[in-house]
Amino acid sequence: MKQDKSDDLALDAFDISLLAALQRDAYATHQQLGETVHLSASQVSRRVARLQGAGIIRRYVALLNPASIGLGVRAITYVTLTRHSGDEGLAFEREIGTFPEVLECYSVAGESDYILQIVAADLNALSENVLRRLTRIQGVGNIRSNIVLNCIKSSTEMPLGQLGKSN
Repeated sequence: MKQDKSDDLALDAFDISLLAALQRDAYATHQQLGETVHLSASQVSRRVARLQGAGIIRRYVALLNPASIGLGVRAITYVTLTRHSGDEGLAFEREIGTFPEVLECYSVAGESDYILQIVAADLNALSENVLRRLTRIQGVGNIRSNIVLNCIKSSTEMPLGQLGKSN
């Protein structure tokens, strides 16, 4: 079994506070972060480099508002393959990686094989440009979509409470 690099990294209260602060504002300078977590900028710099090296911090991104850039429709789509043997799953996963409209794709156990989060400009674009292309992927048997009417909660911040507890 592959072991994650972060498994060997012991995180203290400063690391946890630093991770929380970075999740709220990755644009903050090391000086600003240091003031928040009560460390010097150089200590923050070393800790951030260590957290990046361990793979805990994967990357920094700008989170865009989909509606403000013309992507006003969001769908949660459930995909079921026709068979579970052979290369259908690999073909689907390879192909879905080429769909920029698919923000997330999860392989799941349950009624469906995959759950997708999709954005589109409008319902027509969702139907014509995304769902129609999905049906053409070899091995796709059934597609069911739910259109999001209103987002109640959306977060990119990971909960960190479990990090302070010893096992």
